Amino acid sequence: MKGMGILLLVMLLSALVASMWNSVPFIKDAAHAILDPTAGSMLDWNLSVGFLIIAALITLITTLIQKYSTDQKTLKELREESKLLNAEMKKYKEHPERLTELQRKQFEILGKTMPLTMRPLLFTAIPFVLFLRWFGDYFMLHPAKIFGLSWFWAYFISSIIFSIIFRKILKVQ
Repeated sequence: MKGMGILLLVMLLSALVASMWNSVPFIKDAAHAILDPTAGSMLDWNLSVGFLIIAALITLITTLIQKYSTDQKTLKELREESKLLNAEMKKYKEHPERLTELQRKQFEILGKTMPLTMRPLLFTAIPFVLFLRWFGDYFMLHPAKIFGLSWFWAYFISSIIFSIIFRKILKVQ
């Protein structure tokens, strides 16, 4: 429960930072001071290519943090155990007492997996929120479609694709 409390605190801080974007000038100004000359110049150079490079970099950094801030061996073992339980649950779906026992074990595995998979959020939540807010400002001043989509959907879809690729290459659980 301690880990979940820390996670909740980080999520609340992220929401606070996002909500203070316009009311606390330092937050917005610092993000713009860092991202305008870097990511902004890349978008100004070539919107679509620059956007894909930025999305790929953000996703790569997030994937690396996920890989090195989690116990990959333990996660792999827990996921394999969960797969075995799922297969066994399919066999016993007509036996409620056995199914209940297997579901309890599955819930225990989930309880062990959750803190391990949420740990990377401690390192990425606030920077990610700042980047999203900066993207919002950039595309408010430079309205454009990326591959026919708004910046949010273009980022969402490209980050899913890059995440699948990077997770496969880096063998992230």
